[in-house]
Amino acid sequence: MLIKHSLLTDLLQRAYSAEKAAAFAYQGHAGSVRNSDEKKSIRQIEMDEWKHRDVVLTIMKKYQIPVSKYYEFRFHVIGKIISASCYVIGWFMPYYFAGRLESGNVCEYFRMMHYFHELNIYEHDEALYEMGMKEKEHEIYFLNRIKNKRMLPVFEKMFSWGNKKSFNDVDLERKYSMEEAEKYCRK
Repeated sequence: MLIKHSLLTDLLQRAYSAEKAAAFAYQGHAGSVRNSDEKKSIRQIEMDEWKHRDVVLTIMKKYQIPVSKYYEFRFHVIGKIISASCYVIGWFMPYYFAGRLESGNVCEYFRMMHYFHELNIYEHDEALYEMGMKEKEHEIYFLNRIKNKRMLPVFEKMFSWGNKKSFNDVDLERKYSMEEAEKYCRK
């Protein structure tokens, strides 16, 4: 089945490729930390990103949406650069920028849901909801690692994410059900 929704098509293509960049970045991040529990957690987040990539590809195939060669190349390079940089930029920045990235990724999946609903397609709601919530869990994990660090207020002011700012409106303590998820990411 073909769909005609350019915003949805682009968002799916971009998300598919960006999940690879994130997974590559987490390979470097996990490799650069010393604490074995942190390594394990970051590796699990990497595995979540690969799984999200597989789910997005399955959705794309259903609607005959091709993988973007441009996005694949671009995000491959970005992911590898970020992965390598984790070994040289210190401890704080990989956690900060991972959390900031995950914060933005949350709404990608809820926007996909909104776009599918515009087409009266609801069959992907559960998968999109779960991926959006998993991205929020990732955001919270990274924020919790740095929430009391002296550099956070400076970075939050510069990059608009941290203890007081997020790129999404999901609250895991008071989250909407899947049936109410339409309310997320409407701004």
